[in-house]
Amino acid sequence: MDYTKTHLTQAFINLDNLTHNMILLQKLVGNRPLWPAIKANAYGHDAEIIGRHLTRLGYAPLCVAHIDEAVELIEKGLDTRFIVLSPTLPENSRYFVQYGLEPVVCTLDQVSTLAEVASKPVTVHLKVDTGMGRVGIQPDQVVRFLEECARFPQITVRSMMSHFPRADESDKSFSRHQIERFSQVVEKTKAQIPIYHFANSAAIFDLPQAHFDAARPGISIYGLKPSLTMTNPEVNDLRPVLSWKTRITFLKEAPEGIGLSYGHAYHTERPSLIASIPLGYGDGMSRLLSNRLEMLVQGVRCRQVGRICMDQCLLDVTDLRGKVVIGDEVVIIGKQGDEEVTADELAETLGTINYEIVTNIAKRVPRITVGGTSLMNASWDRAT
Repeated sequence: MDYTKTHLTQAFINLDNLTHNMILLQKLVGNRPLWPAIKANAYGHDAEIIGRHLTRLGYAPLCVAHIDEAVELIEKGLDTRFIVLSPTLPENSRYFVQYGLEPVVCTLDQVSTLAEVASKPVTVHLKVDTGMGRVGIQPDQVVRFLEECARFPQITVRSMMSHFPRADESDKSFSRHQIERFSQVVEKTKAQIPIYHFANSAAIFDLPQAHFDAARPGISIYGLKPSLTMTNPEVNDLRPVLSWKTRITFLKEAPEGIGLSYGHAYHTERPSLIASIPLGYGDGMSRLLSNRLEMLVQGVRCRQVGRICMDQCLLDVTDLRGKVVIGDEVVIIGKQGDEEVTADELAETLGTINYEIVTNIAKRVPRITVGGTSLMNASWDRAT
């Protein structure tokens, strides 16, 4: 059975748009390497599909959040380096060695535990907290920390990094303060550290002084804006990589005043033609969007009505009566005719960010690749 055909709700991954976005990001950072983030199943886009294409484009290392994300890709045959961004527990240190992963570290316990289990050299990346307030050592502790790391010959500190909490805001004052703090540490440690990296997607566009020696793009890889308040107009050149579609599986006439779906949270306001589609919160469509979103059928915006169920929901297609048929395509995110529904639109309606919309698309939704024949042509080594 071909699961990609029987499961009618599908996400389409446009690899040519992915290539376009990488070209744009590369232009912004010049000849600095990009270390793309493919954590959380590549922000819902499918880490294997995205990871393989980025590797074909010459990008390495790739950034993941957890050990298992890297190991799954390695066991699927993806041959590249991985930086693991999030801390783990000491008992998991052996997996970094076993699979050749590069952890981000910020405590001496992490370093010493890695050294204890290391049967071969281990490359690590030092995280400095310049204002994110999450993980990382304080800037005034870095010099001493590196001195302690030097006691472990098995450990090589390949880079130093930090992270922005507010680079996507229009007011960049706090972010510039962070860059200043990080730059002070750079001056004190540049004889010991070969690579410094700080910029996320927002900083790649709006804070060129944060580019340093490498950059770690995330959401922008996938053609989505870090926020709607970015100041660099080139952010508008990003092309969404993902479109999300399904099909109409049932049509029925409903009289005026009838309740639809669980709880009868919606009653028809006129004699209505109602379409059922196989899309629900089990596929990653938030139940909180019930009665609050529109989808595209034959290039027309159609209102979703009634509570979103686990596996199905309803569309009011009354305005297409006589035209719409079972099997018609329904666009959840993407373009159809002259209309478009974006992840940003859904995020604004839900009161969240586009990251959450795409990352929440369930794994049971098949990811189907589109394009991918065009590859970048650059003369420098992105794996530096």
